Amino acid sequence: MPPTGDELLQALAALASPHRLRIVAALADGRGYVSELARRLQMNRPLLYMHLQRLEAAGLVTGTLETAPDGSSVKWFEVNPFALTLDPAAIAAAVPTLGAHSPGKDEK
Repeated sequence: MPPTGDELLQALAALASPHRLRIVAALADGRGYVSELARRLQMNRPLLYMHLQRLEAAGLVTGTLETAPDGSSVKWFEVNPFALTLDPAAIAAAVPTLGAHSPGKDEK
């Protein structure tokens, strides 16, 4: 099923960052945890976590908290399968489903 207008906006906004594109690319080969991803992407952990939260809110990645053998908690992230078609027809189909909070929805 194609995304609603709001889902399309959220996904496009989440992907509109070179950092987040790099994160999705890094997770394309399998899941990773924040410290490992931070080292691999040469990004500090708070910044990485902020970008991961944005991707997770858009439904593009999923994070799961697991207990490591030493008893510490580790949050693993993996990319969710997704495909976006962006062409005039897809945009035209999504626009009527935009929520009332979307810019221009109630403007005349």
